[in-house]
Amino acid sequence: MTTVDAKGYRFRTARPEDTETIETLDGSFTTHMMFRVAVTTDGFAVREVPVAPPIHKVFPPDDGDDESGPTAAENPNLRTVVAVDAGGCLAGYIAVSYAPWNRRLTIADVAVAPAHRGRGVGRALMGHAAAFAHERGAVHIWLEVTNINAPAIHAYQRMGFTFCGLDTALYEGTPSSGEQALYMSMPCL
Repeated sequence: MTTVDAKGYRFRTARPEDTETIETLDGSFTTHMMFRVAVTTDGFAVREVPVAPPIHKVFPPDDGDDESGPTAAENPNLRTVVAVDAGGCLAGYIAVSYAPWNRRLTIADVAVAPAHRGRGVGRALMGHAAAFAHERGAVHIWLEVTNINAPAIHAYQRMGFTFCGLDTALYEGTPSSGEQALYMSMPCL
């Protein structure tokens, strides 16, 4: 099913021919702020702090470690939705998975091309994820984000997500070593 928003973006389930474009979408960001994580005896504290010079993060190419798993066409609990602009170019996408055992919808990946940021594309993609969560009977939506991605964290907070956990070692031994994984969730209403 395809939907069109007021700004002319078309949203539809991804097709096999979208794979290459999705893999090459620029998900990089630049930020003047980050979230400093402090582990405490009772849990953790997160505090936004300025950074100078600004951080420019380019995510490494996907390592393909999950390519042997089922595709969305084979598994009704997986879905990827793409946003396409009026000219037919990919503006963004969101990939999600639903786990029946805990009724959680996980945002596996979401990205909006730089030229389309600030236009509601990410919020609309998250809306499609929420609709899929409702289809599946999810009770909450969950995601992981690096502590240096303040622009994404702010967007998620505006959408209703709150911090629910962290992993201070998830990125060790990777190009993102030194960053911490923050987990955020929101209830499905």
